[in-house]
Amino acid sequence: MRSHDYAVYILANARPTLYVGVTSDLQRRLREHRRMERPDCFTARYRLHKLVHVEYFDHIVDAIRREKQIKSMSRADKLRLVRASNPTLRDLMPPLWRMLPPKRTPPPDWELRRWR
Repeated sequence: MRSHDYAVYILANARPTLYVGVTSDLQRRLREHRRMERPDCFTARYRLHKLVHVEYFDHIVDAIRREKQIKSMSRADKLRLVRASNPTLRDLMPPLWRMLPPKRTPPPDWELRRWR
């Protein structure tokens, strides 16, 4: 088993509205949020795409415990937690992840096919 198999993460938008989640595959999960694969979910509705905080864990039990702990915090406490390591709330996602197109983006040749 690799170390840091699990991640607790916080997403934000410009307001910032915050979302706390846990995953065993951070890159996949962030891609799902970015592509709004479930358009009715909270992160899609409020466009929460900016990764502002992440903590890694070796065991899922520890990650879930931490996720619940963070979710029980007040909004002000969550913002303090995020700003302790990320004062400007900058996006922590690697640039290539941010450049992934949303799922509903037409293929690159869409404009050409449209006029045929």
